[in-house]
Amino acid sequence: MLTRYHALTARIDAFFARVAARHASDLRCAAGCDACCHQRLTITSVEAAAIGAWAATLSSTERATLATAATDSSPSRCSALDDAGRCRIYEARPIVCRSHGIPIRLKDARSLPVVTSCHLNFTAHGPAAADPDCMLDQELVSTMLALIDREHPDAGPRVELATVLASLAP
Repeated sequence: MLTRYHALTARIDAFFARVAARHASDLRCAAGCDACCHQRLTITSVEAAAIGAWAATLSSTERATLATAATDSSPSRCSALDDAGRCRIYEARPIVCRSHGIPIRLKDARSLPVVTSCHLNFTAHGPAAADPDCMLDQELVSTMLALIDREHPDAGPRVELATVLASLAP
């Protein structure tokens, strides 16, 4: 069941790599930058299952560290963020984390199309100046994720990432 989800994450990662290759001077995304990580996340059932499957490959000590960090984390920062500003679950991070920073096409409150990105990126000309094929269509990605999630055996409402990480305690 996770095969389709992993295919989607691979496509998002490849898309991000293409944007980074073409617009390297416009991106500030790098290990240790945590500007996008100061919020609490909710994730889909299939994302939770993927994180759980990844965590099953870790030692019991590593899983306990993730669980403890999730329960000790501040309500204003991601529960997967470590003190050095790095993601503890980077290999299994959710879709939103994989796509954050690059230009994203979405609709505003009036259903008008807008292009946005992390405030640290595309500062000279704005994210709308990126190549048209370097703008991720948020509605399409959300629809694909929802369809994959709907087929997941444990499909249900979104859950807090902190809850998922806390449940990893051995």
